[in-house]
Amino acid sequence: MGEIRVAIAGVGNCASSLVQGIEYYRNNGTKQIIGLMHENLGGYLPQDLKFVVAFDIDKRKVGKDISEAIFECPNCTKTIYRNVPKLGATVMMGPVLDGFAEHMKNYSEERRFVVSDEKPCDVAAELKKHKVDVLINYMPVGSEKATKFYAEAALEAGVAFVNCMPVFIASDETWAKKFEDRGIPIVGDDIKSQLGATIVHRVLTKLFQDRGVIVDRTYQLNTGGNTDFLNMLEKDRLKSKKISKTEAVQSQLDVPLAPDNIHIGPSDYVPWLNDNKLCFLRIEGRGFGDIPLNVELKLSVEDSPNSAGVAIDAIRCAKLGLDRKVGGPLTSISSYTMKHPLIQYSDSIAKIKVDDFITGKIER
Repeated sequence: MGEIRVAIAGVGNCASSLVQGIEYYRNNGTKQIIGLMHENLGGYLPQDLKFVVAFDIDKRKVGKDISEAIFECPNCTKTIYRNVPKLGATVMMGPVLDGFAEHMKNYSEERRFVVSDEKPCDVAAELKKHKVDVLINYMPVGSEKATKFYAEAALEAGVAFVNCMPVFIASDETWAKKFEDRGIPIVGDDIKSQLGATIVHRVLTKLFQDRGVIVDRTYQLNTGGNTDFLNMLEKDRLKSKKISKTEAVQSQLDVPLAPDNIHIGPSDYVPWLNDNKLCFLRIEGRGFGDIPLNVELKLSVEDSPNSAGVAIDAIRCAKLGLDRKVGGPLTSISSYTMKHPLIQYSDSIAKIKVDDFITGKIER
């Protein structure tokens, strides 16, 4: 069906895994295709994604080809495919806005962002110039102004928007209407990993619910050593993140838990973990005869590759929305791939709706 021209806002670990992953599957030959929810999605294959421009603020990335920038510090995710060829796609200087947390200055340069002194480009103009189909947003957590800036740029350029961060755009009725009125599809907000803390927590919570076990209280604590966890040491940047992750779990319960009985959010930054994320999860409940039971789980995942395949599906569905001239939030793929969609479905129902969207049985 042709290529999908993709722009990236934020060339961090997630972008690195996404770009490397596309080359991995492009060069996979006859090997079994593993790790993808859909190999062929509406006629689009993973290798149909073509990265044509990116935006970042780090001096070690700005001005370089995306293929080089994804391996620059402070990126620290595991390598999927080292020999990414030159893409002929440059990382442009974006606006800093609130994309840099001041507390990062207290850490070594190899662990944090180093802001370039280049002049920011005209993002909307670059999107138009490079004939971008889909802009994927990987701004750091807490970058409310920066995320809204890129959403506006997508609207101005007529580009589909995939919002992987916990700033509420697709799930905000005012923003959703802007995209609907312009006939531009949007997928969001706050990406779920393929098999991460949120999806596991949701499924276990739904299991308790479906099996007649009352959930009394639960927590989810996460640690990691990438820039996401370093950035989130500033608690003021976590408001929307905590809302997003908490609502993703609460939505699986008929009666939400009281605030004192649910705690979900980052715990701490452990530099030597790099992009490895550790989740410690506990659910306490009562089953037959009011007898207590509990589940404790430790999940260890490489954080950024864990969401890359999910992002590939979100991007391809956004392109299908463009092809079909569907504006506004794509509610099926948003519910399936994002923590804070406009409409929350259970994951099993969301999967069915995504398949129906892909085949054209439902509009969005």
